[in-house]
Amino acid sequence: MGGYAPRVSQFRITLVCLGNICRSPIGEAVLRDRINKAGLESLVLVDSAGTGDWHIGYPADPRAAATITQYGYTLDHQARQINSTWFGAIDLVLAMDTENYKNLQVMLDEAGAPATELRMFRSFDPALAHLLEPSSDLDVPDPYYGGEESFVLVLKMIEDAADGLVAYLRQQIS
Repeated sequence: MGGYAPRVSQFRITLVCLGNICRSPIGEAVLRDRINKAGLESLVLVDSAGTGDWHIGYPADPRAAATITQYGYTLDHQARQINSTWFGAIDLVLAMDTENYKNLQVMLDEAGAPATELRMFRSFDPALAHLLEPSSDLDVPDPYYGGEESFVLVLKMIEDAADGLVAYLRQQIS
């Protein structure tokens, strides 16, 4: 699967977890919904990817897909793997945990793309804004080996940060 096309006028965000089948697809669905409700859909492009290659081409984990649907979100998803060639075309990369943050920082350094900002997704949660990045306190835990409640917890964490992220986006694109 290829990377990104050259930069366009839209602000581009990529949410990243390990396999791109649980956390980042949930984040993509929630964030896309919030961006649409804020009327920013023509200005902000949201997608997701994983740092690992195990699930390339697969849909979201069935439990993630069920949680997304149960809470009123939609997502048409096929897992992808991010690589350093993408960074020149992405404005904001959002890591779901510190391990992925570290891997993304290495890729970002390799890419030499200073215009790409790397942040942890939960750093936009107003209740956690005082924490320095990267911090394990900002991790969205991987629900892969958990039950349904793990996926709901992830969704709630993502929802808590999504409005802060939309406020940040309004500042960036104004």
